[in-house]
Amino acid sequence: MSEQGKKLIFSGIQPTGTFTLGNYIGAISNWKTLQDEYNCIYSVVDMHAITVKQDPAKLRSNTLDAYALLLACGIDLDKSIVFIQSHVKTHAELSWVLSCTTQFGELTRMTQFKDKSAKHSDDVNAGLFTYPVLMAADILAYNADLVPVGADQKQHLELARNVAQRFNQRYGEFFTLPEPYIAEVGAKIMSLQEPTKKMSKSDENPNSCILILDDKDTIIRKFKRAVTDSEAEICYRDGKDGINNLMTIYSMVTGKNFDEITKEFAGRGYGDFKLTVGEAVAEHLRPVQEEFARIRADKQYLKECYTSNAEKALKMSQRVLSKVYRKIGFVDAR
Repeated sequence: MSEQGKKLIFSGIQPTGTFTLGNYIGAISNWKTLQDEYNCIYSVVDMHAITVKQDPAKLRSNTLDAYALLLACGIDLDKSIVFIQSHVKTHAELSWVLSCTTQFGELTRMTQFKDKSAKHSDDVNAGLFTYPVLMAADILAYNADLVPVGADQKQHLELARNVAQRFNQRYGEFFTLPEPYIAEVGAKIMSLQEPTKKMSKSDENPNSCILILDDKDTIIRKFKRAVTDSEAEICYRDGKDGINNLMTIYSMVTGKNFDEITKEFAGRGYGDFKLTVGEAVAEHLRPVQEEFARIRADKQYLKECYTSNAEKALKMSQRVLSKVYRKIGFVDAR
């Protein structure tokens, strides 16, 4: 799969339920595009998921769903490596080494730790505190050049860069300092009910979020209830958060730019616009849903995919880990 001269990209996604339209537009659709230009490694990061309490059976099912969804969304195993994080032991092993070059103060400044600690105050565990180091290990295990990140993950990537730089200073140049890859449009899809807030499946209001496995009727119903404004003008500008969000979504699923959308809906009402956006999203997701159903039902094929890809990821990351062990002074086991 690897092609010389291409930069390497790493990204992961947690298996915490069905992906949202925001996950799909903001991340996974970009992953599909990126695999034509880069050497791509993608992971279902189940080890990150257990920093908060999980039902074991649900976690197992969600992990397989997430893996099948990535394939259904167009991630091509002839172009990319896609694996389940816990199947590649080098991530946890490298994380321990990197923990010893990460400063306590750096971790205390992680805003997601503060947010999740407040949300899960009954289980503020050590993993919740140190998981940014595991995230750094995910990236550095492959010496990735680029990491597709949303605005809320930039702080974690900065930590990975700091940890890599500190390691290089102590033990000699080795790790690549990863750079963020941020798509210009559609990088952040907002809630349909609170369009100043990112779309999230954890939102208490089910109408705020489109899940990519939602049926057509559900999708259209949620878009009909989307919050807009009182201006009755379909155009993209400051102060029109709800319409801006709907225009972004419509643009991403149809390929039309904002000027084209404005002209298309000139003189038409918000109800008409919301219905059209809902229908376009449902049609866009239909082939993904059909492919997901096919892949998820073929358990043997799914297992062959994640097993063979974990072997590829382990082989690549083991080379990096072995060099790290040698640099820090561990005795060679062979």
